[in-house]
Amino acid sequence: MSSNHRNGTPAYQRIQNAIRKRIELAHLRPGDTVPSERELAKIHKVSLMTARHALVGLEREGLVERRRGSGTFVAAPKIHFNKLMSYSEHMSSRGLTPRSRVLLSKIIDSEPEVAARLGLPPTSALVKIERLRLTGEEPFALETCHLPAADFAQVVNAPLGRASLFATLEHEHGVELAYADEEVDATAAEGRVAELLEVKQGYPVLRIRQVIYSTKVKTIMYVIGLYRSEHHRLMIRRFR
Repeated sequence: MSSNHRNGTPAYQRIQNAIRKRIELAHLRPGDTVPSERELAKIHKVSLMTARHALVGLEREGLVERRRGSGTFVAAPKIHFNKLMSYSEHMSSRGLTPRSRVLLSKIIDSEPEVAARLGLPPTSALVKIERLRLTGEEPFALETCHLPAADFAQVVNAPLGRASLFATLEHEHGVELAYADEEVDATAAEGRVAELLEVKQGYPVLRIRQVIYSTKVKTIMYVIGLYRSEHHRLMIRRFR
């Protein structure tokens, strides 16, 4: 079988899969240089055109960025504002395996500000889930989700270290998510947040606060995400 279709997989896809795997294992990180077309062609024993095709495809996916005269680099994860996506969906769309560490999953009743965001009385019982989002072994986001315990108490028992919360709500609770109202600003990582994200105290982080609604226009979830700023770019499409 030719080198272009080994084991039924086109050569350009084998190259792409190899690069995705290195990114997934954190052997390549955002900003790192990706081997050139010539290097890839030599490593994988393919033509220069095949190697170029592989990189063009990865660039189209947003996984790498090619800078004229400088080379090809691993792109920072993009946050798309025109589509409501879970972390699992976002990573999977980039060909990567989502990884999370659950830090907290319990029912609380002492966060009146969060309850207000969910349109609930101040002392309402809430499900609180805190997860550290990872690329390879490196943390890139700390995410805290709150849901009404009256409707979603069982979520605290869900295997959210490996399962999507969005998928759990949709498949286990029959909730169809529709849209989110978001606030985006910059803040500083202090104390425990800095330790978890493995950055210096006071390091700038991107904060995204979301109130997520169902198709029945019911408030389902309040989410606060803190993202390492050097690992993220906002991608916004505006229409006139």
